[in-house]
Amino acid sequence: MKIKPPALLFVCWIIQLAAGVRVAVSPLGDGGTVSSEVGATVSLSCWVEESQAEEELLWHRDGSEVELGQANRFNQSRLCIQDVSRDDHLVTFTCHLKRRPATSASVKMNVFFPPELSGTENVTVEESQETVLSCAVRANPQVAVTWEKDGARLDLMSSRYKLYQDEREARLTITRTQRSEHQGLYSCVTTSAEFGTRTKSFQLTVEDRTMGFPVFPVVAGCVVVLCTILLAVVSKWDRIRKCWK
Repeated sequence: MKIKPPALLFVCWIIQLAAGVRVAVSPLGDGGTVSSEVGATVSLSCWVEESQAEEELLWHRDGSEVELGQANRFNQSRLCIQDVSRDDHLVTFTCHLKRRPATSASVKMNVFFPPELSGTENVTVEESQETVLSCAVRANPQVAVTWEKDGARLDLMSSRYKLYQDEREARLTITRTQRSEHQGLYSCVTTSAEFGTRTKSFQLTVEDRTMGFPVFPVVAGCVVVLCTILLAVVSKWDRIRKCWK
């Protein structure tokens, strides 16, 4: 079917109008990010540009749709993020047209927060057992971590100490713990220009090793006794039968 020139021009105008629709998000920081501190409130605004028709907008948080009021959907929309938390760090909020999801704009959250370190934890371990001390060091920006024992920098030259650290956890492991060498106050210390110094301590007490119940020898002894009784019964079975008659 051949389309007449006026109809063809009308179709082209519709295509150009649809192609000209654009979604914008504000505010935008460096690289499409919005920075915030824990506990703050962040307001994001989204609107449709270059459209003569009413457009419905949707918001998503890392791919999951955010529920909006009916009056907060058309041509412009506002999203309020109250009491910003650590869990909002690096989350992407996206606003897009409902009828055409590819027409969208996104912003990523950059949340500043310190490590959660405080107080003293009591740890008790038996001598010669392994000791594991762990502290949460997740922070943005990241912090430097050191370990201390009784107020002095821990000597890590000993082969009994092992360190592990990633962006979330710092862990000190003591293999074959000895009272004379390892008992004392250990501290996980973080330092940074933004958050200063924060500390979590562990009061390590090393107790005498208790003797475990010798399960295997007892079981083995019971088996031997039962086998001996069974053999005795079998060997005297004829005499036992005569006594029953």
